[in-house]
Amino acid sequence: MPRSPFTPAFWRSPLRGPWFTSVLGVVLLVGITALFVTGLLSYAAYNPNLSPVNDKTPDKGLLGFYLFSWPTDPPWLYRLTQGVHVTLGLALIPVLLAKLWSVVPKLFALPPARSLAHALERLSLLLLVGGALFEFTTGVLNIQLDYLFPGSFYTLHFYGAWVFIAAFVTHAALRVPTALRNLRQVRGAGPSGDPGVSGGPGAQQGRADGPRGEAGPPEGGTGAPPGSGEPPCPEDGLVSPDPLPPTVSRRGALGFVGGGSLLLVATSAGRSFDGPLRETALLTSHGGAEPGSGPAGFQINKTAASRGVTAAETSEEAWRLAVTGKGRTVRLSRTELRGLPLYSAALPIACVEGWSTSDQWWRGVRLRDLAGLVGYEEDAAPAVLVESLQRHGAFRVAALRDNQVRDPRSLLALFVNGEPLTPDHGYPARVIVPAAPGVLNTKWVARMTFGDL
Repeated sequence: MPRSPFTPAFWRSPLRGPWFTSVLGVVLLVGITALFVTGLLSYAAYNPNLSPVNDKTPDKGLLGFYLFSWPTDPPWLYRLTQGVHVTLGLALIPVLLAKLWSVVPKLFALPPARSLAHALERLSLLLLVGGALFEFTTGVLNIQLDYLFPGSFYTLHFYGAWVFIAAFVTHAALRVPTALRNLRQVRGAGPSGDPGVSGGPGAQQGRADGPRGEAGPPEGGTGAPPGSGEPPCPEDGLVSPDPLPPTVSRRGALGFVGGGSLLLVATSAGRSFDGPLRETALLTSHGGAEPGSGPAGFQINKTAASRGVTAAETSEEAWRLAVTGKGRTVRLSRTELRGLPLYSAALPIACVEGWSTSDQWWRGVRLRDLAGLVGYEEDAAPAVLVESLQRHGAFRVAALRDNQVRDPRSLLALFVNGEPLTPDHGYPARVIVPAAPGVLNTKWVARMTFGDL
């Protein structure tokens, strides 16, 4: 009779079992919790209360709760939190795939539901798998700047995250006690601690050892077939009743998964640095253009050409900055801006894709001084709406809160690292704010409107 995926004997890997699955599950429990927390911090950094300017997520209701005012200190805060979010997400991909592989027999188990609790677990598992694949896939595509999915990444990832985390919490509540029990009750472990590795009592008695020394359960155990190396667990449905001979230990399998995670980190983490180390980031996007060397030799995510910004409209003769507030409008050329008091600040740029630069030296006019041009005291400078010349892409208009405007390091930058801005770095003027996501550091600024938003 041919085997079917709906029969336990179809799944013959001797690696599957409650211990192996539980180890992966605990790693994901810790890792995904950290991903969720850093994701919420990223949401807060976008100033979601300045809606509908920065946060255009429709009908978010209670899901769009406002966390807190994102601070400007330390200036590398977003660089850290988003770097951890993206790097950890990449590192967890091998763990997630191994976990899905380890539990795939349960997706085909019959009957579909044995009880209300079992039905709830199966439903959470389907939502968990679908949500995980959606979140990790859209996240990876965003890192690569490949927006193959319909709609806004921001909106899709936002709603996908809540569906995923709801299923994750439900599944964790149902399965964590069992997972911890599986880890505590492993028996027949050898000196290495790997269940079933040669050297345990089962190996001494010569029971069903495979080519790598996988031993069967201890004497008197039931529910796990010989050679599985798993503790008795007849109701788990993961241990094959007809396993193939083992060719690798579970420790080896976990090492393979961990090695894959380390490889992804090693080939992606360099995007958070400048110089030669950045070249090690083989698996992540280096932006929209090669920055070259010299003062402007740091990552360019969006070029002027890609955003529809032309040299004619940014020329010294044509460009004017409009500063508006309290019913007044002041228009300034770049020459007039250079005539105002200029200040310098060493600040990084960090983006949602997970890349960041080291500190660059920016020089320009303080945002709170620009607010003063239209009648605001510098210690009472309000929020500001910043409009760009760009014609394509998101965040053509962005908003900054009052605490960001008042920070003395928040600048309308005219220079970087001692040289005028290049067109791709935002010439003739761009915003730079400590700890703000890159999209809020608007390039090619055309208008700034100060006031309550």
